[in-house]
Amino acid sequence: MKVLVAIDESEGSLYALQWALEHLHLPETEGSAAITVVHVQPHFMPPHTAIPVGPVMDSIKKAQEQSASEVISRATKLCEQHMIKAEMMVIRGDPKEMIVEASEDMNVDLLVVGSRGLGQIKRAFLGSVSDYCAHHAKCPVLIVRPPKSSHK
Repeated sequence: MKVLVAIDESEGSLYALQWALEHLHLPETEGSAAITVVHVQPHFMPPHTAIPVGPVMDSIKKAQEQSASEVISRATKLCEQHMIKAEMMVIRGDPKEMIVEASEDMNVDLLVVGSRGLGQIKRAFLGSVSDYCAHHAKCPVLIVRPPKSSHK
């Protein structure tokens, strides 16, 4: 079974990866990883301004690369702790669209995404990556919600 887990900087996405590692049967096949983990870096659109933004853009790009490196590092450690061989990918673009596209390009059997638990209003304005994936992916989508905090 080919499994793709989409992660970002949120604890919810890392919980989804942990859940997949603990609950899914992920056998390695010869020469390939048991699971693929993808992190999507959104494109940064600079404001239209007459002021040169080259140094600012370089700084933002560097910060995005550092963030992606940290996310992938955390995911790699989690996979190693569970002794699961994983392939890590970082791609650029709209997270919703790129996750669905990656799942199709790789012909995965299951797409696993986390849930940030946005309320209805925030989800309506911001959109939800997990909702988009559930409605547009051609494979089954598992949305993993983190456990509810007992001290709200």
